[in-house]
Amino acid sequence: MIEARMRRRAFLHSASLLALAGAVAPAAARAAGVAPARRVPPAAPLRAPRQNRAPLAPQPLLPLPTGSIKPAGWLRRQLEIQALGLGGRLDETWADVGPNSGWLGGDGESWERGPYFVDGLLPLAWALDDEALKAKAQRFVDWTLDHPWPNGMIGPKSNDDWWPRMVMAKVLIQYHELTEDPRVIPVLTAYFHHQLAALPARPLKDWGRFRWHDEVVAVLWLYNRTGDARLIDLARLLHQQGWNWQAEFADFPFRRKVTLDDLGMVRRPDGNFDNTMTDRALSGHGVNNAMGIKASPVWSLVTGGKADREAVHHQLAELDRCHGMPTGMFAADEHLAGPSPSQGVELCAVVETLFSLELAVAITGDAALADRIERIAYNALPATFTDDMWAHQYDQQPNQIKCSLAPGPWTTNGPEANLFGLEPHFGCCTANFHQGWPKLNDSLWMGTADGGLAALVYAPCRVRTVVADVPVSLTVTTDYPFRDTAAVDVAPLRPARFPIKLRIPGWAKEMTVTVNGAPVPGERSDGFLTIDRTWNPGDAIAIRFAFEVARERGYKDAVTVARGPLLFALPIAESWQKWRTRGLTADWEVYPAGPWNYALTDAPLVHAEHPIPSIAFSRRTPPVTVAATMVRVPGWIEAHGGYADPPPPSPVVIAGAEPETISLIPYGAAKLRVTALPVARA
Repeated sequence: MIEARMRRRAFLHSASLLALAGAVAPAAARAAGVAPARRVPPAAPLRAPRQNRAPLAPQPLLPLPTGSIKPAGWLRRQLEIQALGLGGRLDETWADVGPNSGWLGGDGESWERGPYFVDGLLPLAWALDDEALKAKAQRFVDWTLDHPWPNGMIGPKSNDDWWPRMVMAKVLIQYHELTEDPRVIPVLTAYFHHQLAALPARPLKDWGRFRWHDEVVAVLWLYNRTGDARLIDLARLLHQQGWNWQAEFADFPFRRKVTLDDLGMVRRPDGNFDNTMTDRALSGHGVNNAMGIKASPVWSLVTGGKADREAVHHQLAELDRCHGMPTGMFAADEHLAGPSPSQGVELCAVVETLFSLELAVAITGDAALADRIERIAYNALPATFTDDMWAHQYDQQPNQIKCSLAPGPWTTNGPEANLFGLEPHFGCCTANFHQGWPKLNDSLWMGTADGGLAALVYAPCRVRTVVADVPVSLTVTTDYPFRDTAAVDVAPLRPARFPIKLRIPGWAKEMTVTVNGAPVPGERSDGFLTIDRTWNPGDAIAIRFAFEVARERGYKDAVTVARGPLLFALPIAESWQKWRTRGLTADWEVYPAGPWNYALTDAPLVHAEHPIPSIAFSRRTPPVTVAATMVRVPGWIEAHGGYADPPPPSPVVIAGAEPETISLIPYGAAKLRVTALPVARA
C-alpha cells in the first residue's frame, strides 16, 4: 500500500514540480513581492579537492566538492523517497518555508527554518539532478544573494540574529561548489567583513554563541579561496565570543539525566519554560552538543594544535559514558537525558551529529569516527521517519513501545515529542532533517593529503573527481550495510598512479580485498587499507567484510544485537491511529498491538538475508533478519508516562517460561521496538 501511494505521489510530485520550475505558487509569490527563480546555473566543472591555505593546518582527508558524488542503488532510492516526501515538498504544505518565507522576501517566518530547509534541499536536488527541486532551492539562494543590506548583512531585515545566517552561509558555500556562481564570494566577503566590524558591539548570543563553529566552517572555506587575512581575524573573534566546548568537557557537568533544577529552568503553567537561554540550559541542550562535536577539530585548523584536534574523542567518550545509546547517539530529549534506552534523542541532534562527524573525520583522519557515522546513519536516521518520509518524530527511543500523547520520560520535551507527524513538539527538525541523507552521500568518499582517494562510508554511489590531474570516475556497487560485499570500478581517463584508501570497519573481523581478481595485501594502518598503484580504466576492486552477529552489552547489562553497522530490534506489532490531518500529511500516534517485554536467551543468533526491497528500511520487507530465541518477562511493564520501564538488570531469572523464536529486524525499520534487551537465565 505504501509503495502504491509512493508511486501515486511520484506522479503528482513530478507534475507539481515541473510546474514549479517556472514559478512556485506565482500568486502567493507576487503577493509577497518575490520574483521567480532565475535559470539554474550549469554544474561547475570537475575539480580536485582543495587542501587548506597557510596558515591553516593541513587535513589528512579532503572533502570532495559538493556534487562530486551521485547516489546509486538503495541510497538513491532513499533520496528519491525524501524528495517525494517532506524533503522535496515541505514548502507546499508548511507555511514556514512556503512562498511567504522571509528568506524569499515575504513577511513570514524569517529566522532559521528557511536556511535549514535549503541546507538539505540544495544537496538533495543536485544529488538527484532534479531540475524542479533545483528551482525550489534556487529561489532561496537568489533572494539571499540579490538582497544584501547596504552594510553587507544578508537575510530578512525583520531580525539581525547571527545564528540563522550561519546556516545560510553553509548553504551558499555548497551552492558555489555546485555552480561556481560568481555572486557568492563577493556577498559572503561583504557579510563577513560587516560581521567582523559589528561583533565587538553586538556579540554572539544565545544559539549563535553555542554554534559559532558552524560559521567558522564557512569562514575558513572562503579564506581558502581568497586568502583574505581578515577572515582569520573573524574566526578568532567567533571563537573568543563562542562557548568553550573543550572546557565544558574537561570537567563535564552533566553526568546523569538532567532535571529542571540542574538547568535552572522553570516550567510555566502553559507547559513552556523560563530561563531557557542561560548558559546552563544551552550547554546541556542536545542539539548544541551535537553541533559542538565539530568545535574542537574545526578550531584546530586555525591553531594547528594536536590537543584541539583530538579533543573530539574525549567529548564523544563523555557523551557515551553518561548518555550513550546503542545507536551511537546520546540521549537528549531535549536536554541530556542519561543512559536509559527509554530516553529519546531529537532528530535535529541526529543529523547535526552526522554533519559534525563528517567534518571531524576529514580533519582528524580517524576511521573510528566513520564507524560511528555508519552506526548513526544506518540506524538512528531512518528510524525516525515513516517509510515514505511524509512524517517524522522529534524524539526517538531505542526501546520505543508507544508513540502517543503521553508525558513520556522526557527531560524538557512535551507529550507530542515522539509522535510521527509534520512538526511534532517543535518545527526545527521539520526544517532541518533534510540534510541527513544528502550530506551523508556527499561524504562517502574524500580526497587524501597524499593525492589519492579514500572510502569513508560504504554505500552505492558514483564518484567523479580529479586525481593527479586526471579525471577519475569510481562506481561503487554494493548493498552494504545489508550485505557484506562491495565492488569498486576504477575508471581514470588515462592510466594514473595514486593511492586508494579503504576504511576497515571496526566491527569487521576481517576485510579481504582483490584488484582484478588478485589478492592485494596493501598497507593496513590507522583503520585503512591503502592500495598505491597505477590505475587503469577497467580496474576493479572487490571487497568482502567478515561480519558476525554480535551481542553488545549496555545499560544494566542489557544486550543489543548487531551485525556490521546494523542494529537489530525486536519489532512490536504496530497500530497507527491518525491524530489530525496536517495539509498533505498527518500526525500519527502508534500503539503496540502485541507483546514487547522479552528477554534474550543465550541460544545462537541466526542471520538471514532476503531480497533488497524498494524501501530499504521497511518492517514489511526487511532485507536482513536475525532469528533469536526469547522468553517473556512478566515483571517488565509500561511506566505510567507511556514508555517502557528501563530493562531489568541482567541476568533475569525466569521460571517455566516458554521459549519463542522471533525475527529481529533492522532498528531503522521498526517504529515500535525493543533494542536493549535483558538477558534471560533459565
